[in-house]
Amino acid sequence: MSGSKANDPRIPAIQSRIRVVPDFPKPDITTLLLDPKAYRDTIDLFVERYKTKNISVVAGVEARGFMFGPPIALAIGAKFVPLRKPKKLPGKVFRQEYDLEYGSDCLEMHVGAVEAGERALVVDDLVATGGTLCAAINLLERAGAEVAECACVIEVPNLKGKERLNGKPLYALMESHYRAVK
Repeated sequence: MSGSKANDPRIPAIQSRIRVVPDFPKPDITTLLLDPKAYRDTIDLFVERYKTKNISVVAGVEARGFMFGPPIALAIGAKFVPLRKPKKLPGKVFRQEYDLEYGSDCLEMHVGAVEAGERALVVDDLVATGGTLCAAINLLERAGAEVAECACVIEVPNLKGKERLNGKPLYALMESHYRAVK
């Protein structure tokens, strides 16, 4: 970790609330949500970073980005835009297919949810291979938004997802060297 995160006493407490389950494809952040202080500290760390960055859109990736995105959006005065799995949004949508380590998937966003020139933050729980975040970036940019950064609780650096983000910066609270199971 770099910068102020390295010495922030909240990080070890947050990290201790994340469970690794053998044979589960990624670290489990649901245990973090069971600890109100650790969950609030997680949100606060993101809010502290983004409150002065002129973010007007926080785009959360289904489903775990929905756990972090809305409270961040509310705290920084931005709107929340859900990026959903196929056929979950009514009306016209932008659609972006993408490859994952173990197959393929798709994200959709309402047409008109984001206006050209808006500054966006993409939020998810974890970045592994980067496919999901890359799809989110592409959706937002197709709508004319400027993606300022991607934010995740956990980065799995050995899977090199950061390299797939079209040059967009990634801010992760912590790293995990957990290897997803195929």
